[in-house]
Amino acid sequence: MINPIHLRTLQEVVRHGSFAAAATRLGYTASAVSQQMSALERDAGVVLFQRSARSVLPTDAALVMTRHATKVLTDIDALLAATSRTKQDAGAELRLGIFPSLATYVLPRLLRGRDWPDLGIRLRVSVAEPAQTIAGLRTGGELDVALVYQVGQSGIAWPHTVNRQWMGDDNFRVVLPASWGIRAGAEVSAAQLSDMPWIMHHPGTSDATVIERLFASCNLHPRVAVYSDDFNASLQLASVGLGAALVPELALQARPDGVVVLDVPEIRLARNIFALLLNDKQDDAHTARVEVFVDRLAAILRDLAKVPAL
Repeated sequence: MINPIHLRTLQEVVRHGSFAAAATRLGYTASAVSQQMSALERDAGVVLFQRSARSVLPTDAALVMTRHATKVLTDIDALLAATSRTKQDAGAELRLGIFPSLATYVLPRLLRGRDWPDLGIRLRVSVAEPAQTIAGLRTGGELDVALVYQVGQSGIAWPHTVNRQWMGDDNFRVVLPASWGIRAGAEVSAAQLSDMPWIMHHPGTSDATVIERLFASCNLHPRVAVYSDDFNASLQLASVGLGAALVPELALQARPDGVVVLDVPEIRLARNIFALLLNDKQDDAHTARVEVFVDRLAAILRDLAKVPAL
């Protein structure tokens, strides 16, 4: 039986004119290429090369077999591609809504894992803020699972028809420009940060309302220098000295140089992360896969939380 690997090697030898050149192309040694070609000659029952001390020349049989090899290898590649598609199609589709920080720092870690293919899930992903994602669950048909967060008692409502599963908390930290001269780990009170320039959420958003109430309760009256609802933008702007910011630890996975992260005891706030699952239309096997999917994401979230943000 002819080995397809030997056919591919034959193609490269004929194409490049020598065992050494083919070896360089394929990442083999010249001796390994020579051994493969000898094995191919034995299996095919023909002489493929005229060998001399300085070169190898393909015989007519080699040229004929090369044309044959091209078709065989093309067919093999097509078969492998079809098999791959079949395996992917065999998985159950999961329509997932997820907020940006989780999509940036948690989901890719799961998808890069070796055991991800074994879960048998084909993802269709929508990245959006919780209010938009929850709307996808309400409409019935756009999403199967929504991964959302709630800051304090921010008043986000979800349908009564979903099952809610807590995944973990994403704690906020105070971020200061390093140019302000406050060292990491310094003991700073909320009142000491009052009247300093701050990067705040736009007024009227649910997060802004919760943060404003928290700041007022600990006598922190910020002087707003920037309005930003994007934590990555807030971090970058803090790094160049525009103001302090309150940023969740997930976003701090990619914090830039030029910032100092503080734990201010009076400022205790977290994003509570939940999975909202629709199970009414799914079979038991699919429901089990979805629960494992959510559990693995929660485990990654816990692992990230073990890494100090300071």
